[in-house]
Amino acid sequence: MESHISAAEAAQTFPDVIERVRSHGDVFVVEREGEPICRIGPVVPARRTVRDLVRLLQTAPRPDDAYLDAVEEVAKNQPTLPETPWER
Repeated sequence: MESHISAAEAAQTFPDVIERVRSHGDVFVVEREGEPICRIGPVVPARRTVRDLVRLLQTAPRPDDAYLDAVEEVAKNQPTLPETPWER
Protein backbone atom coordinates (compact mmCIF):
# COMPACT_ATOMS: atom_id res chain seq x y z
CA MET A 1 0.00 0.00 0.00
CA GLU A 2 1.34 3.46 -0.88
CA SER A 3 0.62 6.40 1.40
CA HIS A 4 1.43 10.07 0.93
CA ILE A 5 2.68 11.86 4.04
CA SER A 6 4.20 15.25 4.70
CA ALA A 7 7.87 15.59 5.54
CA ALA A 8 6.91 16.85 9.00
CA GLU A 9 4.68 13.82 9.63
CA ALA A 10 7.42 11.48 8.36
CA ALA A 11 9.91 13.07 10.76
CA GLN A 12 7.53 12.91 13.72
CA THR A 13 6.51 9.29 13.12
CA PHE A 14 9.68 7.88 11.57
CA PRO A 15 9.93 4.79 13.82
CA ASP A 16 6.32 3.90 12.98
CA VAL A 17 6.92 4.49 9.26
CA ILE A 18 9.96 2.19 9.30
CA GLU A 19 8.06 -0.49 11.20
CA ARG A 20 5.18 -0.41 8.70
CA VAL A 21 7.67 -0.72 5.83
CA ARG A 22 9.40 -3.65 7.55
CA SER A 23 6.36 -5.54 8.75
CA HIS A 24 3.77 -4.82 6.05
CA GLY A 25 5.80 -3.72 3.04
CA ASP A 26 4.06 -0.32 3.02
CA VAL A 27 5.48 2.43 0.81
CA PHE A 28 5.42 6.10 1.78
CA VAL A 29 5.76 9.04 -0.60
CA VAL A 30 7.11 11.93 1.43
CA GLU A 31 5.91 15.34 0.28
CA ARG A 32 6.95 18.87 1.05
CA GLU A 33 4.37 21.56 0.26
CA GLY A 34 2.42 18.95 -1.71
CA GLU A 35 5.38 18.05 -3.94
CA PRO A 36 6.69 14.47 -3.81
CA ILE A 37 10.27 14.48 -2.55
CA CYS A 38 11.17 10.85 -1.89
CA ARG A 39 9.81 7.36 -1.43
CA ILE A 40 10.39 5.17 1.61
CA GLY A 41 9.80 1.50 0.94
CA PRO A 42 11.17 -2.01 1.29
CA VAL A 43 14.43 -2.89 -0.36
CA VAL A 44 13.86 -5.28 -3.22
CA PRO A 45 16.50 -8.02 -3.33
CA ALA A 46 18.63 -7.90 -6.43
CA ARG A 47 17.76 -10.62 -8.90
CA ARG A 48 20.56 -12.19 -10.89
CA THR A 49 20.30 -14.55 -13.82
CA VAL A 50 22.65 -17.02 -15.45
CA ARG A 51 23.02 -14.48 -18.26
CA ASP A 52 24.30 -11.96 -15.67
CA LEU A 53 26.85 -14.54 -14.46
CA VAL A 54 28.02 -15.23 -18.02
CA ARG A 55 28.47 -11.49 -18.68
CA LEU A 56 30.41 -11.12 -15.43
CA LEU A 57 32.72 -14.02 -16.28
CA GLN A 58 33.26 -12.68 -19.81
CA THR A 59 34.21 -9.21 -18.57
CA ALA A 60 36.30 -10.25 -15.55
CA PRO A 61 40.06 -10.00 -15.95
CA ARG A 62 41.66 -13.24 -17.08
CA PRO A 63 43.88 -14.94 -14.51
CA ASP A 64 47.56 -14.83 -15.41
CA ASP A 65 49.71 -17.93 -15.88
CA ALA A 66 51.27 -17.64 -12.41
CA TYR A 67 47.82 -17.81 -10.82
CA LEU A 68 46.84 -20.84 -12.87
CA ASP A 69 50.15 -22.54 -11.97
CA ALA A 70 49.50 -21.86 -8.27
CA VAL A 71 46.00 -23.35 -8.50
CA GLU A 72 47.38 -26.43 -10.26
CA GLU A 73 50.09 -26.82 -7.58
CA VAL A 74 47.57 -26.61 -4.75
CA ALA A 75 45.28 -29.10 -6.47
CA LYS A 76 48.13 -31.59 -6.95
CA ASN A 77 49.27 -31.35 -3.34
CA GLN A 78 45.92 -31.84 -1.63
CA PRO A 79 46.07 -34.57 1.00
CA THR A 80 43.88 -37.57 0.36
CA LEU A 81 40.98 -37.90 2.70
CA PRO A 82 40.69 -41.04 4.75
CA GLU A 83 38.00 -43.44 3.67
CA THR A 84 34.88 -43.29 5.76
CA PRO A 85 33.36 -46.41 7.29
CA TRP A 86 30.10 -45.56 5.51
CA GLU A 87 31.48 -45.96 1.99
CA ARG A 88 31.23 -49.41 0.38
